[in-house]
Amino acid sequence: MPDDTRAERLRTGEFTEATDPFGLFAAWMEEAKASEPNDPNAMALATVDPDGLPDVRMVLLKEWDERGFVFYTNLGSAKGEELAAVPKAALVLHWKSLRRQVRVRGAVSRVTDEEVDAYFASRPRDSRVGAWASRQSRPLESRQAFEEAIAAVAARYEGGEVPRPTHWGGFRISPEQIEFWHDRPFRLHDRVRFTPAAAGWDRTRLFP
Repeated sequence: MPDDTRAERLRTGEFTEATDPFGLFAAWMEEAKASEPNDPNAMALATVDPDGLPDVRMVLLKEWDERGFVFYTNLGSAKGEELAAVPKAALVLHWKSLRRQVRVRGAVSRVTDEEVDAYFASRPRDSRVGAWASRQSRPLESRQAFEEAIAAVAARYEGGEVPRPTHWGGFRISPEQIEFWHDRPFRLHDRVRFTPAAAGWDRTRLFP
């Protein structure tokens, strides 16, 4: 199939012949960057607490490659503690403007300190200050108390670099399943699921 024809099929959602989920994800993400008004990399992240109760929240996908999908957080947050106890997660990116979504499930591991340091250094200074000031997921007595904590951290590092806190890190979800979904009229949607195989990926088309 000529490249231009294949690109058109991917663009219109006729993606069921794709054999590389990461190539397909890259194509969809590029379109989402042009189409979504805010945060095309926003994803819902699901974990479980010690009682097995699901917990879900929106986070930002910051990096991805064939090793998996990476996000960063305070390691003492609810999601950080839940992932430390049960290192498995699911995520979904939903691009409403394109009527598409991607679902991923898999095991979770910590990214390397080198990767965390490189990403933390790329963040705006105020975001780096906030990483020190926020005791994420812990009770907060007032907004004023938080603003005072931010001011104290900003004063501490005034005129110098803001280092990465040791309680701030990243996680990588290594996919055991990647599913692509595209809206069709009358809820007759297209769904394709990829699972790792000995050589590449197995592709299965699913009923909507």
